[in-house]
Amino acid sequence: MSSTEPPDTRTALPVPPGGPGPRVGAEETLRSVSVPGATLSVRAPARVREGLPPALYVHGLGGSSQNWSALMVLLADRVDGEALDLPGFGDSPPPDDGNYSISGQARTVIRYLDQRGRGPVHLIGNSMGGAVSTRVAAVRPDLVRTLTLVSPALPELRPQLSALPTGLLAVPGITTLFSRLTRDWTAERRTREVLALCYGDPAMATPEEVAAAVEETARRLELPYFWEVMERASRGIVNAYTLGGQHNLWRQAERVLAPTLLIYGGRDRLVSFRMARRAAAAFRGSRLLTLPEAGHVAMMEYPSTVARAVRELLDDTEREAAGEAAGGREGRTARRATGDTTADASRS
Repeated sequence: MSSTEPPDTRTALPVPPGGPGPRVGAEETLRSVSVPGATLSVRAPARVREGLPPALYVHGLGGSSQNWSALMVLLADRVDGEALDLPGFGDSPPPDDGNYSISGQARTVIRYLDQRGRGPVHLIGNSMGGAVSTRVAAVRPDLVRTLTLVSPALPELRPQLSALPTGLLAVPGITTLFSRLTRDWTAERRTREVLALCYGDPAMATPEEVAAAVEETARRLELPYFWEVMERASRGIVNAYTLGGQHNLWRQAERVLAPTLLIYGGRDRLVSFRMARRAAAAFRGSRLLTLPEAGHVAMMEYPSTVARAVRELLDDTEREAAGEAAGGREGRTARRATGDTTADASRS
């Protein structure tokens, strides 16, 4: 997979020899998988029925595979799901080449799918992971059965003011300055700030979810590469926004062949809600779910609503495949005719 993004050839930063490990739920497993150029931490439900189609979940900037725990459980009876910690995030060490570009992350996902032989998968991405998933679906359509994007980080000409501080992380030296200015912040305060930025209503996070996030924040802050990963990954997103030609993410969205579900939150402070219509027009035959009360991480705020939408996508895709196998056109017509849905979301 080629890209015009400048490679980052700096040596990967060291991984600490010890320290607290990541949180693993009672119904989850966590394992380490080596692929060319990276070692990935992979989270999955502890019990999965045999014969289910594979799914892969890809998190956003500053996130981890834990962002998908609730949704994975709800879909465990429909898909054999796995959630990656992208290189440098979660429990995955930095990549060997130090490349945090969207194309670099997409290459890692492709190598994982090729090595594991799991494609085509139901690919599900959030924010930066949505941009990565878009690129994977565009350049390797053979690996993607369906595509679900939750607030994907696709280029905006006029970003929201509330998103600018995140973009500033890409400026050299900003993360160092910010880490110094906030050195007295507790892990709980940092977590509350992130929740305020990412949730439509931070009160939606349960005490257990907040405690888990605080624990993960404290663990991540102990990593010597934490701030540099944030800076370089932020720069990768900004660089992807400026690419033109065939590497432009909107151009690549138009190339996606997989049935696509788009999910946008009306209270998203990082990806503008107004981008929903443009995305629906760019991804051919796509369906759009808008959640007026959701923020940037709808799969964490309203996992049941997101799970229902994904199930509908899977059902329709299976019906289409069955119809085409029988020589019919019902499935194709049904998918092309899907429109927009605005949901009253529920966590139950």
